Amino acid sequence: MWLPHVNKENADMIFVLMRRAGDNLKGRLPPSRNHPGGRNPYAHVATCIKQKFGMSYKDVPDGQFSDLVQFIQYIEENPM
Repeated sequence: MWLPHVNKENADMIFVLMRRAGDNLKGRLPPSRNHPGGRNPYAHVATCIKQKFGMSYKDVPDGQFSDLVQFIQYIEENPM
């Protein structure tokens, strides 16, 4: 089954937002025994998106673009 996905312009914008969030989360994520060398903030953002939306940021439909932007801002403001 084909699912609509985000257009290239929106995907590029989301990638920039994800990168900025990862930059801002450096050193702010709580420690984890699963990551003794420290947590990767960029992977954290991508994993949170996949858990919330059930797909990669590139596959989130354009109709959910604003929800995705708000969620990335939420992750950035609330390290977990």
